[in-house]
Amino acid sequence: MGFYDYKAVKMNDQEVSLSDYAGKVVLVVNTASKCGFTPQFEGLEQLYKEDRDEGLEILGFPCNQFAHQDAGSNAEIEEFCQLNYGVTFTMFQKIEVNGIHAHPLYKFLKKEKPGLGGAIKWNFTKFLIDREGNVVARFAPTVEPEEMKNEIEKLL
Repeated sequence: MGFYDYKAVKMNDQEVSLSDYAGKVVLVVNTASKCGFTPQFEGLEQLYKEDRDEGLEILGFPCNQFAHQDAGSNAEIEEFCQLNYGVTFTMFQKIEVNGIHAHPLYKFLKKEKPGLGGAIKWNFTKFLIDREGNVVARFAPTVEPEEMKNEIEKLL
């Protein structure tokens, strides 16, 4: 299976096939509302605004597996992202990224770009997917969105 074979559920309960993003450059991020890296929402939104017309999509996946930093409901998470950071990129419903209940997409992403030890270590780990659905890069939580701009623009 490849990136386009997976599905996920948006905040509005709509199931989406990731094949809807075929031909786009996609950045997949596991997010949290109460994390030291939460201000990265601002940089992610800035990247999205600057490059969406060129074909960039950002897909946010809230996760509560790291120090319970996204314990709220999906509605609360969505409201937080919009009110505090003006997020307009697509946010999906809360998932798990590690363990036996990890979302199948994240099992795939970790297999393609295992990083150190394979597991997602913390919130705001980022995966960059090219226009053909290939996972081309994995970025640590400490990598700020603007630091990825060159890699993204090479694919756009």
